[in-house]
Amino acid sequence: MSNIEIGLWSFPVLIFLIFLRIPIAAAMLGTGIIGTWLVTGKWMIIFNQLKAVPWNTNANYSLSIIPLFLLMGQFAARGGLSQALFNAASAFLGHRKGGVAMAAVGACAGFGSICGSSLATAATMAQVALPELRRNGYAGGLATATLAAGGTLGILIPPSVVLVLYAILTEQNIAKLFLAAFVPGIIAALSYLTVIAIYVRLNPGSAGTVARLPWADRVPPLIAVWPVLVIFFLVVGGIYLGWFTPTQAAAVGAVGTGLIAWLRGGLGKGALFQCLKETAVSTGMIFFIVLGATVFNSFLAFSRLPQVGAEWVTAQGFTPMTVMIIILILYIIFGCVMDSLSMIVLTVPIFFPIVTAMDFGLSPEHFAIWFGILVLMVAEIGLITPPVGLNLFIIAAMAKEVPIRETYRAIVWFVGADLLRIVLLTTFPVFSVFLI
Repeated sequence: MSNIEIGLWSFPVLIFLIFLRIPIAAAMLGTGIIGTWLVTGKWMIIFNQLKAVPWNTNANYSLSIIPLFLLMGQFAARGGLSQALFNAASAFLGHRKGGVAMAAVGACAGFGSICGSSLATAATMAQVALPELRRNGYAGGLATATLAAGGTLGILIPPSVVLVLYAILTEQNIAKLFLAAFVPGIIAALSYLTVIAIYVRLNPGSAGTVARLPWADRVPPLIAVWPVLVIFFLVVGGIYLGWFTPTQAAAVGAVGTGLIAWLRGGLGKGALFQCLKETAVSTGMIFFIVLGATVFNSFLAFSRLPQVGAEWVTAQGFTPMTVMIIILILYIIFGCVMDSLSMIVLTVPIFFPIVTAMDFGLSPEHFAIWFGILVLMVAEIGLITPPVGLNLFIIAAMAKEVPIRETYRAIVWFVGADLLRIVLLTTFPVFSVFLI
């Protein structure tokens, strides 16, 4: 068997291991080690990798931004900011058809602006919004699908852990990627609101009604979200205004959110330990995924599969947009069996060199940022598509009374909106780069 064939066979082997419920990081690490041995025939190369790669990968200063953003999200949840965001959104949207579900999406968008993790956003907002959706007579499938889709805004709206990893892998400016994600993130939130509005009109019994609040009663909930605005301005505004580097901004955000949580009485000694513990667990998982993907990608480099693949694509004479469409379709397929972080750290080193060699009519920087936003979008779809839609699993575990098939039926509407948004951003890159 040639080295190229070994590289090709590694993908079905990897997917098979994932279906066996082996952790994705371990599956990539194991496949990479065995693949390297099959290609090189030398264990010493593997031992040298295992000696150097963990340190070289995880000692990257830029990666320190990830635990800080995760910690910020933990503090925000403990400080009651998720409840405040939902109350404010509900005060302005709750009386509309499907308004409580719309409020949940709005609150997810707000929480995503200080969290950076889709899983944390989905889990946190489900605790807040699910009881209200139940109390107001919303169909189970609509409620769970709304929260699963709304949770994806945690990585679409800056700050975003996925964008940080993409920036590190492609050596791009994190601040510019955050800025480029704003408009697509807003489009995503608006598209979800539109889906809900259409769904409740086509299915009149799927949503209850809520009385309209007087304007005077809407002001207190709006004022209560001021800490979110302050943290968002400090973190994102501080980066753009040149006050902080992204890592410094994440540290400031974590300290500020922790202080707010403490002042609100949600961060006692036990709660602080729990926040640190959950952040450490999530960080360890992410770093292990990065390590596994690094070893696997090193094996692919030894097999020369990426180089041969790039040469083959060039020889076929495909137009740049055809190649881009094929890559996006592959991402959507991968998203059905892999989580977003694993998919990005595994595939970006393979696909990015292929597409950067083609002319899309953009400057190298604008192209890299546009491609990053598209990758972010398709990664987000993977969070709400079976069988490995992690957001779906999280919400299903918190709403055990709702059959998963009802969630699947309703989530199709949101996936459809996502696909339309990808078509829009692929056709018109200006939506991603005009703010840069």
